Amino acid sequence: MAATSIEKFITGIPKAELHLHIEGTFEPELMFEIAKRNNKKIKYNSVEEVREAYKFNNLQEFLDIYYAGAGVLLEERDFYDLTYAYLKKVHSQNLKHTEVFFDPQTHTDRGILFGTVITGIHKALEDGRTHLGISYKLIMSFLRHLSEEEAFNTLEQAMPYKDWITAVGLDSSEVGHPPSKFQRVYKKAAELGFHTVAHAGEEGPSEYIWEALRLLNVVRIDHGNRCLEDEQLVSELANRQIPLTLCPLSNLELKVISNLSDYPLRKMMGKGLLLTINSDDPAYFGGYVNENFLRLAEVLDLSKKDVCDLAKNSFRASFLDEKTKIRLIESVEEYYRNN
Repeated sequence: MAATSIEKFITGIPKAELHLHIEGTFEPELMFEIAKRNNKKIKYNSVEEVREAYKFNNLQEFLDIYYAGAGVLLEERDFYDLTYAYLKKVHSQNLKHTEVFFDPQTHTDRGILFGTVITGIHKALEDGRTHLGISYKLIMSFLRHLSEEEAFNTLEQAMPYKDWITAVGLDSSEVGHPPSKFQRVYKKAAELGFHTVAHAGEEGPSEYIWEALRLLNVVRIDHGNRCLEDEQLVSELANRQIPLTLCPLSNLELKVISNLSDYPLRKMMGKGLLLTINSDDPAYFGGYVNENFLRLAEVLDLSKKDVCDLAKNSFRASFLDEKTKIRLIESVEEYYRNN
């Protein structure tokens, strides 16, 4: 299929994004703008220098610059601007729904109030719904390199804003920080009515995915690539239709895979897994959701039907209500028929 044909198809198809860290959408231009506004010094002299630094050998190298960039975010307006810039970008890619991770501990550990962070993000998401037609859910992530006690403190800080938060998640440095470390926090979060998801099986072993399922009772696995090392786990995920939120360009940039041609998407599709395509931290990894779709389509020769199935999965795997899911899935099918 001609590249222009599949590119046009991907650009126009309705889709959702379920694995997106709002702090990971921080484009260098906006970083400089906000740093100047807040009179915060950053160690780079130009946008080009920042982009050059966005080359990583592993997850930890990425996290180091990710946290450094987040350090210029101080005011409610900053979090609003960060979030709305992402929404404007993905509106041009025909994104209809987004489920956004935010990392409160990245900011509260710097002395920023939880309320400042979430209010700025929430206002932007509401404006995105009103002005851009993008629905949303908000997911509060615990930083797994920090302690269980700190996660409990964050859960407590979230309570005044409980109605704004749909789910809790688990991110940051995976290796050495298994899901079991947060079993009690997740139990409490579930009792409070939050959905639960967790990053597992990106750099960590397949056992971390089992722990997320059995100990955290998650309803969705973020990444999950390494499930393929355990056939019993693959069967469990397929039988229960536990969604995996895959992030191809992220995996490439963080050296989880060496080449995009090695990406196991087709193998996973062949095993009946419920898969979605997402951008993770698009400012750092060279592409938003459409770029992830397009690069995969080019390298793995995805058909329009493949793209259609993945787009439908993005709504099927979301936290939207069933009636809305059906409507959006039908819109994908209609687009496929007409294009």
